[in-house]
Amino acid sequence: MWFWIGFLILVFILLALDLGVFNRRSHVISTREAAGWTTLWVSLSLAFSIFVYFAYEENWIESPMGGMEAAIDYLTGYLVEQSLSMDNIFVIALIFAYFKVPEQYQHRVLFWGILGALFFRGVMIAFGIVLLQQFQWMIYVFGIFLLYSAYKMLTSSEEVHPNKNPTIRLLRKYFPITKSYYGEKFFVKIRHIRAGTPLFVALVMVETTDIMFAFDSIPAIFAITTDPFLVFTSNIFAILGLRSLYFVLANMLNRFVYLKYSLVFILVFVALKMLAHEYVHLPGWVSLVVIFAALLIGVLASLLRPAKSTEKEVAQQGQNG
Repeated sequence: MWFWIGFLILVFILLALDLGVFNRRSHVISTREAAGWTTLWVSLSLAFSIFVYFAYEENWIESPMGGMEAAIDYLTGYLVEQSLSMDNIFVIALIFAYFKVPEQYQHRVLFWGILGALFFRGVMIAFGIVLLQQFQWMIYVFGIFLLYSAYKMLTSSEEVHPNKNPTIRLLRKYFPITKSYYGEKFFVKIRHIRAGTPLFVALVMVETTDIMFAFDSIPAIFAITTDPFLVFTSNIFAILGLRSLYFVLANMLNRFVYLKYSLVFILVFVALKMLAHEYVHLPGWVSLVVIFAALLIGVLASLLRPAKSTEKEVAQQGQNG
């Protein structure tokens, strides 16, 4: 139990340092600054696998798994969550563009959005593990759902429709929203009436879309492991790095035209692994290599594609969507 408490304390200390010390004042996050934070989060995530190894090898955490198996499952789960969060980055960029969120306030939106995501994902992970423990056939439901998610990702275009979002519609119906921004404030008081700002609406939009993406990513990690500690920690580290990764990639998102196909392949791979789990037992390192290779091929193919061809394909995708 103290491992869970210690991990949560570590996460909140890092978040407090992020917002309270390093980003106390709202400012435009430069690519160099974001790259530094991304390096830090990735380094912490990888270093945590060493702790996982010793925790399971020395039986600090009661589990039938050995240290190496646990570390590989953690790293594979982290890679799955990190790769699937790439699609989330595209949608966040569209949300910020739609609401015209000033660049200096985007970090604040992502910080509070990710803080909320930590809570909701924790609840969803706990619920999913209970379902799998009580109803083992749910793994087939998750597998079929991931195949459907892969199909939707392959055939649908990335679009943002806040007016069609039921949460946003409900929010605007029963809560006053200002037309203009008031600095970094989410709420303001106008004529003794407390109203939300467009920054708050953007935050709600980011939060609800992350919950929708969690319906894909959380079942996907159950194909790797159902160990609660490994599922939770790998998921949380991937989410923590999402914010800084967004600012690194914000100006070059349109370059990754082939990344979607890598994500579709990863979803199909983990779905088939779920559906065939009684007949096919792949070693943990095989899943890690396959997922890493799929992600690397999608990134390299996109970066090596000539810029003009990339822009043409992006335009065609927009017209087809």
